[in-house]
Amino acid sequence: MQPQFQLPQFQLSGPLAQRRIVVAMSGGVDSSVVAALAAKTGAEVIGVTLQLYDHGAAVGRTGSCCAGQDIRDARAVADRIGIAHYVFDYETAFRDSVIADFADEYMAGRTPIPCVKCNMGVKFTDLFQIARDLGADCLATGHYVQRVEGAHGAELHRAADPARDQSYFLFATTQAQLDYLRFPLGGLPKPQVREIAAELGLSVALKPDSQDICFVPDGDYAKIVRKLRPDADEGGDIVHIDGRVLGRHKGMIHFTVGQRKGLDIGGQPDPLYVVRLDAAAKRVIVGPKAALAVSGAVLSDINWLGGDFTGPLTAKVRSMAKPVPARLDGDRLLFDAPEYGVAPGQAAVLYAGERVLGGGWIASTQAAMAEAA
Repeated sequence: MQPQFQLPQFQLSGPLAQRRIVVAMSGGVDSSVVAALAAKTGAEVIGVTLQLYDHGAAVGRTGSCCAGQDIRDARAVADRIGIAHYVFDYETAFRDSVIADFADEYMAGRTPIPCVKCNMGVKFTDLFQIARDLGADCLATGHYVQRVEGAHGAELHRAADPARDQSYFLFATTQAQLDYLRFPLGGLPKPQVREIAAELGLSVALKPDSQDICFVPDGDYAKIVRKLRPDADEGGDIVHIDGRVLGRHKGMIHFTVGQRKGLDIGGQPDPLYVVRLDAAAKRVIVGPKAALAVSGAVLSDINWLGGDFTGPLTAKVRSMAKPVPARLDGDRLLFDAPEYGVAPGQAAVLYAGERVLGGGWIASTQAAMAEAA
């Protein structure tokens, strides 16, 4: 029986029967469908899974990505569609480059994005080398972004389904990586991907999506940081931007910029938010919502995919935020209107319409209103 869907393009020249595709398989429905669709092109397909961690309860948890049951699911899918499947142990590299960095960023008063660091490290560096060593013509993943052949080479674009778009997490993809990568699901809505999985008889068709931070299965970030950095619970002052000490906190790892709940400083006439974190002094600076307004930010480690693009752009400072008009002046990102929820440690991703121009890490911010503290 022929499938009732159109095969996505893997953007490879020549007869696909003469091509080799390596698929990054996490054990979830997205990468499983990519592997199955790649196999249907007639190309030789090899599934590769990186074992990234093995954290107690996460081992048996479905939807945790790259550990335990998920590795077994990837292998089962590979057996089902008849492709080779290899598992590589990258737990040490993942711990050193992603989990340790996650803890250090929190300790420094920044808001980390481990998914980007994972893509920059083991996924889009080590996995690339594995794919090349296997003689692959491309590396395909289940990310919801689009690779578009532009006039000057491959471009990275947002997914067709805005609710699934993952371009924010892939801003650090280099041009060389983009030339080698393929994202066959970028033009599809997630419900259709699940329909394809069911039609192909894949056991993961109804499997829940993986959580945002795979190595924190219970959502307790502080516990992970505390385990790696025992001094993470050192307390300090909660200080208003006007200089008043309002109370004490039990460790800066419990706070992020923009947070309102859990401050434990009752009796205030107006709602207060975490405005910034002073890691050196172990102070949590709070103020009214207006104090969260930011006029600009200094970016570090900028990755530029835009070539000679010089037109108007938009910037996205959180994965779920709407891109807003801005301009880039060297390493300074200047917003056309005050932006809220901009935190050091997060990323600012730059767009021209649907195209990803690149982005950088937010090193510091410029408040739109003067602070007293």
